[in-house]
Amino acid sequence: MIHEIIPVGMLQCNCSIVGDEATGDAVVIDPGDDIERVKEILARHNLSAKYIVATHAHIDHVGGIQKLQQATGAKVLMHQGDLPLYRNLAMQAAWLGVKAPGSVEVDQFLKEGDVLRWGSLELEVLDTPGHSPGSVSLHLPGEHRRIFSGDTLFHGSIGRTDLWGGDYQQILRSIHNALLGFPDQTPVFPGHGEPTTIGEERRSNPFLRDL
Repeated sequence: MIHEIIPVGMLQCNCSIVGDEATGDAVVIDPGDDIERVKEILARHNLSAKYIVATHAHIDHVGGIQKLQQATGAKVLMHQGDLPLYRNLAMQAAWLGVKAPGSVEVDQFLKEGDVLRWGSLELEVLDTPGHSPGSVSLHLPGEHRRIFSGDTLFHGSIGRTDLWGGDYQQILRSIHNALLGFPDQTPVFPGHGEPTTIGEERRSNPFLRDL
């Protein structure tokens, strides 16, 4: 399996490229910006993007979707709960003082229990609302097990809930119900910052002490 992470855009969103070496198929998670760099990684590994997956629709995670979709033809996937956010990229851009990116139609709306397959790999969709109404996390099972937590769970922190649609109690429930049931050694790749593990966050994350 190929897994490369690049921090993209002004807010340094972690964009993950996950590829199957045998088939050359890949999934790109949260391509917020810097799409030329994403395309370079795909080309270097002879990968073809099959899916573009957004863990949620804040601009720093979806700002590059249009360019990547137009370059690769990959299907665009996100949770329907974040469609209002995605349709209001101009408002999000104005709030940050940047130019609004373009957008494309969503090909498939994700929901709890969906499984995305490419090559020998798969991602299981976990509903983890709280940072935004349609936030999801993604679990890659098997020998390469890992969780892509978007902006739900960070190393030593959790996603902010003071933005549109955020809910502090809901994000804590999401982490408890959807994420903390995984084994302690499960790697977690957040939407920003350094990787961590479920066990590390269970032991030391100050927001999770009451859980």
